[in-house]
Amino acid sequence: MITLLLQLMWTFFLIGLFTIGGGYAMLSLIQNEVVVSHGWLTESAFTDIVAISQMTPGPIGVNCATYVGYDVVSLASGSHLMGILGSAAATFALLLPSLLIMFLIVKFYSRFSHSTLFEGVMGWLRPTVVGLIGAAAVILVMKVSWGGTPLLTAPEVSLVEENIIDWKSWVLMAAAFAASYWGKLNPIFVIFAGGVLGLLLY
Repeated sequence: MITLLLQLMWTFFLIGLFTIGGGYAMLSLIQNEVVVSHGWLTESAFTDIVAISQMTPGPIGVNCATYVGYDVVSLASGSHLMGILGSAAATFALLLPSLLIMFLIVKFYSRFSHSTLFEGVMGWLRPTVVGLIGAAAVILVMKVSWGGTPLLTAPEVSLVEENIIDWKSWVLMAAAFAASYWGKLNPIFVIFAGGVLGLLLY
């Protein structure tokens, strides 16, 4: 169990160190490490965690690390107390690089803020952030069985065909986008309405 905790902390330390652009940009890195590289969680379980992280207060990346840490360790140990320890370890490891980097930025920012090299690096990082956020969206859309079970289970069926989003999910997504973008509806109400409609439709 100590080995798992150390692996979890090292993984989230690296995620926190190399993520630029906030929590949404972090999701694709977390998904790759937790689901693909280590196989600690399934795609469906990770998507549920992302949904819960979005609905609960706080940054989505930090919330996701907290829930992932709990799920991974509690499933491996069968203990809720160990799950809480895993949650704390993952969250601390994720935040530690940002804390260290902020100390450095506070110390050196005024010296380098007008440097052409600094401005050039920032100019290249902005489109990278957009790409990471877009990657997270595509991963969550394409790799999850939206109905709870794959629509097709034959071995020869491709991953994309197994996970085609059904029409009800498309309608909910379009309605949420319209309510947020054009209707300027509070995201809290959009999330609540989506949960209620999803419960009724499924």
